[in-house]
Amino acid sequence: MNDNGFALPEALRGRHFLTLLDYSPEEIHALLDAAARFKALKRAGEPHRYLTGKNIVLLFEKTSTRTRCAFEVAGMDLGMGVTYLDPGSSQMGKKESIADTARVLGRMYDGIEYRGFGQERVEELARYAGVPVWNGLTDQFHPTQMLADLLTVEEKLGRLKGVRFTYMGDARNNMGNSLMVACAKMGLHFTACAPTELFPAPELVEKARAFAAESGGSVTLTEDVEAGTRDADVLYTDVWVSMGEPEAVWEKRIALLRPYQINAAAMANAAPGAIFMHCLPSFHDTKTETGAKIAEKYGITEMEVTDEVFESERSVVFDEAENRMHTIKAVLYATLR
Repeated sequence: MNDNGFALPEALRGRHFLTLLDYSPEEIHALLDAAARFKALKRAGEPHRYLTGKNIVLLFEKTSTRTRCAFEVAGMDLGMGVTYLDPGSSQMGKKESIADTARVLGRMYDGIEYRGFGQERVEELARYAGVPVWNGLTDQFHPTQMLADLLTVEEKLGRLKGVRFTYMGDARNNMGNSLMVACAKMGLHFTACAPTELFPAPELVEKARAFAAESGGSVTLTEDVEAGTRDADVLYTDVWVSMGEPEAVWEKRIALLRPYQINAAAMANAAPGAIFMHCLPSFHDTKTETGAKIAEKYGITEMEVTDEVFESERSVVFDEAENRMHTIKAVLYATLR
């Protein structure tokens, strides 16, 4: 056991957290174990200000509820100072280059979180910062969400290896990419159930299948909803149009993805005891501006998941959201301790 009773590999100290492609299954397991321990400490009300005196900055080019709150609470629980820079509060990419921003922030902070657009932006921050950089979301990958998802699956199903995991929707977005890699690394049987034109990039599929061959998992791509959901232990989806995509995309995407909605029929085709997961926010009703606008324009009141499934006992989306905080705490502690 390492300091404070955590069994964390020394190789994680000072490390960037940019994509799970860079992490071994053993390192991912160590982070999940640390997250479970931090969750127990939080639930018990036991202080764990193990990083007192350190400071981190949260650099957001895309807004978020869960990512911001999870990083802020995790940082403060660990005793750190936390600075949030919203999209209008940083000159990065406008009046100051990414490299220069990284070198300035790296002189003032012990770690930098980035949430924004291209993966190349967080990679450049990491190259110049001189301190750990954590990816809170890019257009290609969402690794902090992956840890929360894996922890949730482990908690609810009691295992990772052998779990049959189906992702439905736009399988070439950051969630589709990241879930495929995470499942392949950890020995789950991953299925992307989507229209062919929304399959993940072939080169990433090839990498994931190589990981799966080592872990005992598998990667399957299918357009067939009945086959893709049959006997699945997890059905997972995300919004049909990602943040930053133009509004004009909605009409085509709705037409493409309506057959891939997670509904009662899909859940009934899954394994007994299957769970429903979603990274949130979700358009399961018309109680949001976007949901109301889509309903008025296209006549669809539920999109990627029905309200019936979202609100059902099989939905674990709020456990999953809470686990963002515990898993991010594990990443912060592992890399900054």
